[in-house]
Amino acid sequence: MAALLDPRAVARFRRNRGARFGLILVVLAMAAALFAPLLSPHDPDMPFKSRTLTTRGVPIGPTWEFPLGADVVGRCELSRLLYGARVSLTVAFAATGLIVLVGTFIGLLSGYFGGWTDTVLMRLVDALLSFPFLLVVMTLNKIIDEPDLWVIFVVLAALAWPSMARQIRGKTLQLKELDYVLAARALGASHFRIISRHLLPNVIPLVIVIATSQVAGMIVAESSLSYLGVGVVPPASSWGSMLHQSESLTRAVPRLTLVPGLAILLTVVGFNLLGEALRDAVDPRG
Repeated sequence: MAALLDPRAVARFRRNRGARFGLILVVLAMAAALFAPLLSPHDPDMPFKSRTLTTRGVPIGPTWEFPLGADVVGRCELSRLLYGARVSLTVAFAATGLIVLVGTFIGLLSGYFGGWTDTVLMRLVDALLSFPFLLVVMTLNKIIDEPDLWVIFVVLAALAWPSMARQIRGKTLQLKELDYVLAARALGASHFRIISRHLLPNVIPLVIVIATSQVAGMIVAESSLSYLGVGVVPPASSWGSMLHQSESLTRAVPRLTLVPGLAILLTVVGFNLLGEALRDAVDPRG
C-alpha cells in the first residue's frame, strides 16, 4: 500500500492526463448509478405507450419529458440507462470483489509454498482458463432460464479469478526471495505471519491495479451475457439487456443501440485508463 501512497507515485498519477480523464468517466458512471432514483425522470419499468410510441409502433426521439426518447415498449430511455448503470456496475464490482479474494488467496498460497501446492493450484488455474466463455454461457442458459444476479457475478468471477491468481503468484515468487522475508523465516516467523505481514501488504498495490482494470472486463462480460439473453431478468435493465432489447430496431432507431453502447464504451475506457495510470504510478518502468 505504501507504493500507492508514495509522494512520487501520487505525483506521477496526477501528471497523467489519461488518469484524470479516466477518473472523470468513472466518477460520472458511479454517480449515475448511485443517484439514479434522483436523476431518473420516470419509473424505468413503466411504459408510456400512448405518449412515446408512434402509430407505427416506433419509439419517439428525445423530448423535454423524455430526454433520450423512449425504448421499444415505450419506457423512458434515460431512466433505463441510469438504472442499468446500477445493475452493470453492481455485477462488475461484486464479481471483481470475488476475483480479488479468490485470486489473491490462491496466488499467495501457490507462490509462497511452491512444490506440490503450486503444482496443484496452477493446474487448476490452467484448467479453468481453458473453459471457453461462450460455451459456459450457453450451458448456463440451458440449466437456468432466469438466473439471479448473484449467479451472474459468481459465474463471471469463477471464469476470471485464475488470471489474477497467476499474476499474484508471479509477484509472490519475487517477494519471498527478498531479504526481509528470508530474515523473518530464519527468525522462526509462522507462515501465516510472513504471508499476512510481509507478502500481502506488498501485493496490494498490484491487486488494486489489476482490480481496477478487471472492473472494465466485468462490465463487458456482463453486457455480453445480457446481450445474449443470459443476464438480468426483465423488466430490470442493464446496459447489455438494453442492447439486446433494441436489436430489432437497430436500423430504424439507431440511438437505442448507440446510447447504451456509448455508456459501456466510456465506462470501460475510464476504468482501463485508471488502471493503466495506477500501474504507471506504482511502477513507471512497467
